[in-house]
Amino acid sequence: MARQLIAASLAEDPEQAYRHAQAARQLAARVGVVRESVGIAAYRAGHWAEALAELRAARRLTGRSTYLPMMADSERALGRLDRALDLATGPQADEADRATRIELKIVESGIRRDQGLPGAAVVALQIPELTDGRQRRGSARLYYAYADALLDAGRDDEAREWFARAAGADTQGETDADERFDELDQLAIEDLQAGDDGDDDEDEDDFGLEDYDGDLDDDLDGQDNEAGEVSGGVQPEDADDLDGEAGEVIDALGGIQSQDAGDLDGEDDSPPNPFEIHYVAPGDPGPDDEDADQVTEAREDDGAGDQDDDPPGP
Repeated sequence: MARQLIAASLAEDPEQAYRHAQAARQLAARVGVVRESVGIAAYRAGHWAEALAELRAARRLTGRSTYLPMMADSERALGRLDRALDLATGPQADEADRATRIELKIVESGIRRDQGLPGAAVVALQIPELTDGRQRRGSARLYYAYADALLDAGRDDEAREWFARAAGADTQGETDADERFDELDQLAIEDLQAGDDGDDDEDEDDFGLEDYDGDLDDDLDGQDNEAGEVSGGVQPEDADDLDGEAGEVIDALGGIQSQDAGDLDGEDDSPPNPFEIHYVAPGDPGPDDEDADQVTEAREDDGAGDQDDDPPGP
């Protein structure tokens, strides 16, 4: 029986330790220390119902209250939160020594978290031993539980600080406080880097928008000027020059027209084209009518002359 108990205490595998403790129980089931060893081994292996039964038997046999934290935590693991809270805060807890009461406060904090009360979980651990500056055997577990409660309540910065304290107090390697601290510290660094990147992006965005607005205004002004020039817009200082040039062009065109008119008057007297068609407006005498009138008048004049030359008749 003693060899089995020693093997159970030395075994690193919780299941193997539990098997050794069960073997010792078969040899001495009415010995309190044996039932205590079986209960602790079952608790560490996660056999909550067996742990609760063995620890109750050990308490009846020994009368000790040091098993209360493990019993309350086993009830909590089984989902019986009301029973767990009664064990952690009931009259039997007041009879326990101070170290046991601290362990019960740790269990109570876990129960409050399971009930969805993170604030109450933090308050449950705010006891004098948390801040009196003295290092005790259970200080590492107390600091660790307080850091975990703070993290669950969303107080990450404070949680990181208390994980650091727990890591410093944990000289026996009871917790993974150092790993939890490193995780939170890395997250804090990443958050800071993300914040810096966000600020840089905002600065770049603001700078880009201002520059874009300025460039857009310049582009629009340039386009307006180009549009004015292309669409024929004349600057005031160029108006006189353009008027002078227009006058010179008009004078030149007038001279050309006058010269062309003189040249047309002085054209050669070539016979008219018989096939040339002249448009005559209605009511206007055509060229043929004028010639006919001239011939008629000439004939009348000739007739009159002939009459004047003839001698008077008898």
